[in-house]
Amino acid sequence: MQLLIGNKNYSSWSMRPAVLVRHFNLPVTEVMLRFDSFAPGSVFKTRLAALPAAGKVPVLIDGDQVVWDSLAIAETLAERFPDAGLWPRDAAARARARSLCAEMHSGFGALRSACPMNIEAGLPEVGARVLAEQPAVVADLARLHLLWESALAAHGGPFLFGAFSIADAYFAPVLMRCRTYALPLSAPVAAWAQAVEASPGVAAWVRDALAEHDFLAFEEPYRQAR
Repeated sequence: MQLLIGNKNYSSWSMRPAVLVRHFNLPVTEVMLRFDSFAPGSVFKTRLAALPAAGKVPVLIDGDQVVWDSLAIAETLAERFPDAGLWPRDAAARARARSLCAEMHSGFGALRSACPMNIEAGLPEVGARVLAEQPAVVADLARLHLLWESALAAHGGPFLFGAFSIADAYFAPVLMRCRTYALPLSAPVAAWAQAVEASPGVAAWVRDALAEHDFLAFEEPYRQAR
């Protein structure tokens, strides 16, 4: 099995399934497709064009089966490795975890747009400006806190549903944004964020991202504006 991913410093959607593979020691090989441009005819797009996918990463290749979209990949991995415990084992907790991931998958566009993932950067001044000028981002952050604090209170931590699961991996890129832009976190959320960052899959991803040193101007609009 192969997992096609993009640059670790920037690719939030790639981060989610890759963290699961590393955390749960799944027999999946990472293949990095460097972002050069997302325009038709770019090297990145050309390499993906041969696959029956959406022309984006991540993509999971398992023999003749090709799975794209991070949530579909997470579900596929959970089915392929049912004993690994990627989802919470309790049915009610599993349903809630799926709901959280689905809401993350389809929502929080204001936060994702205003604060693109950039693990190696420190942009607290940008975060302060965004919070002051974009109420939709403040609303996104408030909703996220409600989801996170409710899960942590219900299951006692250290992760959202007790043990590390797809839900924690799914929100890991958001926590990277919170760190880069110094977005405020409540005490229980900050403790959870620390546990997530120390978990094997997330820690490995961050180390690799910091080692890339592959600056891509089109991925860093704030840095270009300076």
